[in-house]
Amino acid sequence: MKVLLGLLVSLFLFCLSSCIEIIDDLSFNADGSGTFKYNVNLSSSKVKINSVLALDSLDGKKVPSISEIENKINTVINSFQTKEGISDVTFESNYSDYIFKITCDFNSLNALQNAIRSVVKEESKNRTMPELNHNWLSYSEENFTRSVPKLTTKKISDIKSEDRELLKQGSYTSITRFYRPIDNFSNENGKISKSQKAIMVRSNIHSLIQNPNLLDNSINLVKTN
Repeated sequence: MKVLLGLLVSLFLFCLSSCIEIIDDLSFNADGSGTFKYNVNLSSSKVKINSVLALDSLDGKKVPSISEIENKINTVINSFQTKEGISDVTFESNYSDYIFKITCDFNSLNALQNAIRSVVKEESKNRTMPELNHNWLSYSEENFTRSVPKLTTKKISDIKSEDRELLKQGSYTSITRFYRPIDNFSNENGKISKSQKAIMVRSNIHSLIQNPNLLDNSINLVKTN
């Protein structure tokens, strides 16, 4: 989910100039409840991250310490797990390799979106971001739609050319799993599993920042008799 990407990545001022791998994994049950998993892996750039963390400032901005980053992330996670319709929140962090994993259950897709939207508003200086009014996910018994808002943490034009190459090496993988088979889908880059119950869309981070709609998809499930 691009909104959550914007929130988590913004905690690392240097992440968007590093090689980053993100996996967004969404699973649905028959009643519309489900499980959401979000993994951020910066291990390929840990040497660069450590060098940045050793500085007092970068491009005129204060570089946060590990403890400050950890406290900020914990604040976000603690807030997220209090939201209505969200349960069983777990968070795994590895500050040696910079790998972060959040998992939660939700009782409806609206509950998940509202929880993410609420946390972003709490942490954002701009609480009136129009992108937050966008319903980027919708789900019914036979259809799932993903429509990603243009919410990014840094403009491509502000990133140095050598760092843009790192972004091209990074990846964002979106996986959506259902309790019954998929009939058809709209994203030409989508790859369906052998079981026909899951679909994956992958993009590099550079392309995704330029065009968040690369993750857009309309998925129709096989109709029940």
